[in-house]
Amino acid sequence: MEPVTLRTARLVLELPAEADIDAITAACQDPAVQRFTTVPKPYARKDAEDFVRLIPEWWAAGSAATWVIRSGEMLAGAVGLAQIDDGAADIGYWMAPGARGQGIVSEAVRAVVEWGFEGPLHLHRIGWRAVAGNEASARTARSAGFRYEGTMREAFRHGEHRDDGWIAGLLASDDRTPVEWPVLAG
Repeated sequence: MEPVTLRTARLVLELPAEADIDAITAACQDPAVQRFTTVPKPYARKDAEDFVRLIPEWWAAGSAATWVIRSGEMLAGAVGLAQIDDGAADIGYWMAPGARGQGIVSEAVRAVVEWGFEGPLHLHRIGWRAVAGNEASARTARSAGFRYEGTMREAFRHGEHRDDGWIAGLLASDDRTPVEWPVLAG
């Protein structure tokens, strides 16, 4: 699969460049990124170098479509579809601390969801998973129309312990209007 650049009103989603390695390294030092994502812990510059190098390989293999999120000159985070197979994929994302609270990740997720369903993948389903308690990620998924599907007990390994996980899904045929999630207030 050939990489594509996605554009929204405020954002550019594109492949990372070598010039992004230091920004990625810095963002992945954030305790929330390390707590709620699968980035290596501790996160070293070599991990960012590998991330930048592997993304084009994932695109070429058709196994993942990953972008960095740019808001103006700022590298705001990353978003992607992974485990692409048989009309389904999982979405994941992280945000740099300075980019949070501005609706950037929600805008990026909506663009990726639209591309996943309407673009060359023609996905039927996009899944979302997060460590239970990651309300920021859950609010983002809910705002894109994902439907809460349940809690997976001890689904995610973090070092020596395991965390419960929340799961949600969105079908191509679903209305994108946000619905209530029992794990989120309001």
